Amino acid sequence: MQIETKLVVTSDYSKWAALWQKYLEFYGSTRPDDVYRETWSRIIDPSQKMHSALAFGDGRAVGLVNFLYHSTFWDIEDRCYLNDLYVDPDIRGSGIGAKLIALARTHANSQGVGHLYWLTAQDNAPARRLYDKVATKTPFIKYACP
Repeated sequence: MQIETKLVVTSDYSKWAALWQKYLEFYGSTRPDDVYRETWSRIIDPSQKMHSALAFGDGRAVGLVNFLYHSTFWDIEDRCYLNDLYVDPDIRGSGIGAKLIALARTHANSQGVGHLYWLTAQDNAPARRLYDKVATKTPFIKYACP
């Protein structure tokens, strides 16, 4: 299968929304329609620091990556946080996830941002196998307040 990755454009909304819904379902989550619409409006607004890309294979959307830039106390330049990565389960392991991460990394580099990072569930073994190949695992543990 020939895979093409590209940043989303306005006409990609339904493809993006369908894949983001599957990603959320994978993590046992949902979001109301207004969150989809507001998130999408931020992604396509060039003044925002939120971006998304899709992977296409055989004419259909088969993967997505959502990432954003943010300031930090530790550096002058922004950092890039890879918020969501999803690949159709039927074709996982075919290199699509790596291509989407590479797109986010290339985009970050083009913006003068050298630090790309993300979180994943501890029990997400298939994703962690990929991440171990393309990045370095850090010793940090995430905490959150409700």
